[in-house]
Parts: sequence; C-alpha cells; structure tokens
Amino acid sequence: MKAPATPVVFVHGAFCGGWAFDAFREPFEAAGFETHAPNLPHHERGADLEQLAQTGLKDYAKAVAHYVRTLRAPPVLVGHSLGGLVSQLAAMHAPIAGLVLLAPSAPWGVPPTTLDEQSHQFGLSLLGDYWRRPVPPDYRVARATTLDRLEREDARRTFARFVPESGRAIREAVQWWADHSMASQAPVYRISAPVLAIAGGKDRVNPSSTVRRVIARFPGTQAHFHEFPEMSHWLVGEPEAPDVAKMTLQWLTACGITTKPARKKKPLTLFSWGESSAGA
Repeated sequence: MKAPATPVVFVHGAFCGGWAFDAFREPFEAAGFETHAPNLPHHERGADLEQLAQTGLKDYAKAVAHYVRTLRAPPVLVGHSLGGLVSQLAAMHAPIAGLVLLAPSAPWGVPPTTLDEQSHQFGLSLLGDYWRRPVPPDYRVARATTLDRLEREDARRTFARFVPESGRAIREAVQWWADHSMASQAPVYRISAPVLAIAGGKDRVNPSSTVRRVIARFPGTQAHFHEFPEMSHWLVGEPEAPDVAKMTLQWLTACGITTKPARKKKPLTLFSWGESSAGA
C-alpha cells in the first residue's frame, strides 16, 4: 500500500479564521494538494468570549497539534502572523513534513528590530489589563498595519470578517518578556522539519528584519528566507499573494514534498531564490 500524500494545513493569525486562506489556498488545491484551514479555538462567529479570554498560545498550539494527528500523513503547516508562531509551537509536539512561516510573530526571546514593533508593545500597555479579556478588532489599526495595501472596499469587506482575539494570547506573543510562563518559547532543536519564512518589506507588524532573526535561529540550511519588498503584512491577500503561493509550492517541490508520496531525497542546499538561515 502506498503512503498517503502530504496534506497542507493553513493556520490563521490573530482576529481571523480559516477564511483568511480562501483564495490563498486555491493554487495549492490546483496543484493537487489536500488542504485544510481550521479555525483556532473560539475564533468562529458567536464564540464564547469568556472562554476565548482564558485561551493562550499553548491552547492554540495544542489544538493544531491535535488536528495534525488526525490526518493521514504528517502535513505541511503554513502559518500566517500569529499563526506562524502557533505553527512553530505545534511543530514541537506533532509530526510535520514542512513549516512555512508567513510574516510570523516572533517566539520568546527574539527582540523587536523596529520602532513600529516597540510602539505596538507600548500601545498595548495603554489598554490596562487587556490580557484578562478578549480584545475586539480595531479597523483603524487593521487598516494602518495589516490591510494597508488593499483597496478601501476590499479592506472593509475583509475587516468585516474579523473576530475578537484573546488578550492573553496577544500578550504572550507581543509582550513575551512579561510572560513568566514563556508560552511562546519555541526552541529550534525541537523542530526538525525544513522551514521557509516569507516576509513583506513594508510590514510594520512583523517586519522582515525581525523575521530574519526568527529564521537565523535555525541551524545550517534547515531554514530559508525570502522577502517580497513591496508587500506588507497581509501576505495571504495582497495583490502579490499568488506569487507567495507560487514560491511556497516551488519550495515544497524542492523539498520533495508533492501531491504524490515522496521518495527520500538528499538534504537541501541553498536555493538560488532565497537565503538560508546561515545568511540571514
């Protein structure tokens, strides 16, 4: 009996749901991949906000890891923003074939590299004990930092689907230095799969300079990095999103991860179109 093909699981970011990948996943399905885009806990419409407020990064990661173990084969995890951090945490506890980080939030111990990041941390401090309650989405913030390259109507239509986020999870990710539980800690020695990270050159949320630091933690040629200079944070929905999907598919092919059961291949070397962690 042949081994099952590798599935692809998309993990959304803060304030979103699996719907964020509705268009982005289409090239993967056209290539023959079986795709999945589950919601993180309590991210559906009408969710119990009290339960959401008590949910942290470890709960998100546990849910993703459980989902992964229900599949017929170890999948590729594709995480965007906060979902990129959650994917790293889940990869420590479940078998995966590959890890794709799209503008990922940095794990514990990776410091900010820009004034924008520092101002975001300071801005959260002005919200009081926000980590004890759900945080509602804010259109002005989303329009300025996440949906900034979308046309006005597209931005409003996308934002209309946003849902509240766990203040606890936000604090664990953004103000990780204040979290004594170190919930966002993701030591690279516990992640053995190949890693691809993609960043936007105009991203103010998780800038490319910080994503480079995330990738530089991985040894040798395990991880590769690529920057789209004109893109911002919404890598899954900006005009160049199809190019991001295309690059990811090319990387999967280079890793020997296809829609058919893959044969064992030699370890990857540095790609001509990207950078290894050693050069980040």
